[in-house]
Amino acid sequence: MPINQRHILIVAGETSGDIHAAHLVTELKKINPTFSFSGLGGPRLEAAGVEIYKDLTKLAVVGFTEVIKHYHEFKQAFDLILNKITETQAEAIILVDYPGFNLRLAKAINKKIKVIYYISPQVWAWKKNRVFLIKKYIDKMMVIFPFEKDFYARYGIYARFVGHPLTESIRISRHRDHILQQHNLNPDQTTIGLLPGSRHKEIDRHLPIMLKTAEILQKKFPMLQFLLIKAPNMTEDILSRYLLGTILNIHSFQDDSYELRSTCHLCLVASGTATLETALLNVPMVVIYKTSFLTWLLAKLFIKIPYIALVNVVAKKKIVPEFVQYQAKPRIIAKQCEQIFSDDEATETMKKSLDWICSLLGKKEASQQAAQEVVNTIG
Repeated sequence: MPINQRHILIVAGETSGDIHAAHLVTELKKINPTFSFSGLGGPRLEAAGVEIYKDLTKLAVVGFTEVIKHYHEFKQAFDLILNKITETQAEAIILVDYPGFNLRLAKAINKKIKVIYYISPQVWAWKKNRVFLIKKYIDKMMVIFPFEKDFYARYGIYARFVGHPLTESIRISRHRDHILQQHNLNPDQTTIGLLPGSRHKEIDRHLPIMLKTAEILQKKFPMLQFLLIKAPNMTEDILSRYLLGTILNIHSFQDDSYELRSTCHLCLVASGTATLETALLNVPMVVIYKTSFLTWLLAKLFIKIPYIALVNVVAKKKIVPEFVQYQAKPRIIAKQCEQIFSDDEATETMKKSLDWICSLLGKKEASQQAAQEVVNTIG
């Protein structure tokens, strides 16, 4: 390592964390060009100049049973990053989201170096006992939802609210008609977006429900057009398996997903970060989530909040409809969709509520504020 260069380790395990971590690294380099970085992450962190030891985003899994299948790969990455603390002489490690891995890592590090956590585990929803682990092993917690600061304060933990990094990423400058015409779509048709998720298991569970819902709607409203917004790992092979023989007027896109989503009158969205993205685009939505029976059963036992959609969690009330597990039936979802896109007043009411939610997520400088907080913490 060059003289005077200061090294920071960073760990991000999912695509969204990889993106937000990359923005944070970029801002840290602006503040102090002598910082160097290495760790566990994905292509976005690597593009930001981070030396990646292992791409954790390729192991993106959800649910207890899926994690067990990849145990040895996770253990290998875990041991690797612990060894790198000494090898790189890092002065701090930034853990980004990914709590199942990162909180265990924080405990194993045991404050050998400064431990900074960016994007809090959802301890306010379940596994509240993790807050005591955070209090003991984390030097600085940087949170992205305003209510999280108050939650941690109740346990004597100072958490810095830096704003949500998505507010920086989503900017639509072109008119709806221009976007649709560029993609050979009809600006005069009611447009509905389908976002089934990014993980293969999510796609397997959500996409058939969304397609059946779309078929029900199109039979009643033949002039609807549907946009399938594909995650990067949704290959044509996966897609063709589900679209074989469909009667839908459906178009699939992988690029310009924010722009295309902004043109929709309504979106069917798998619960997760995509709900906040859709809110920031001010597009009405219906939220769907289905998982394995074991994961759903555990969630029923331990999750202590009344909503699953982040939009509703931030609002602390139901802003958008949710259809979870056995409630995720196409005919019921289709009826709810119809009530929204065919009622101008209902649409405007939801849009105003989404605007209010977005105002709670902070200004468009989350990564900059987070970077300054890192610098303040490590000195």
